[in-house]
Amino acid sequence: MKIAIGSDHGGFELKERIRSLLADLGHEVRDVGCYSTESVDYPVQAREVAHLVASGGCDRGILICGTGIGVSMTANRVSGIRAALCHELFTAKMSRRHNDANILCMGGRVIGPGLAEEMVKVWLTTPFDGGRHLRRISMMDGD
Repeated sequence: MKIAIGSDHGGFELKERIRSLLADLGHEVRDVGCYSTESVDYPVQAREVAHLVASGGCDRGILICGTGIGVSMTANRVSGIRAALCHELFTAKMSRRHNDANILCMGGRVIGPGLAEEMVKVWLTTPFDGGRHLRRISMMDGD
């Protein structure tokens, strides 16, 4: 699977760890930054990951900032994106099963690296249930 990943300075260290995990799992990783703990503006990376996923350039995306809130809000402004802010395994799993989330958002200052790695594994391997959930997803875009 081709996965875009991005973070701000608050999520940099966790992004690096998740990037390595993804490569170890055999995924093709597109890292859009940031590349250090120097302060950056999270909407830049969030938009880039969201556009890569929405355009089909990447299958899924992972975004990390200090809390995960800012990147999730930014990514969800892009049509076709279903970015899910998750803090534990259940919501990571259900974001895929019921919402077909195509971007996983996490808070680098909220969850530890071990839990984050497990969340990524669950999120990547959980299929979308389809059925009634597909109808609901079709209702999300546009007003």
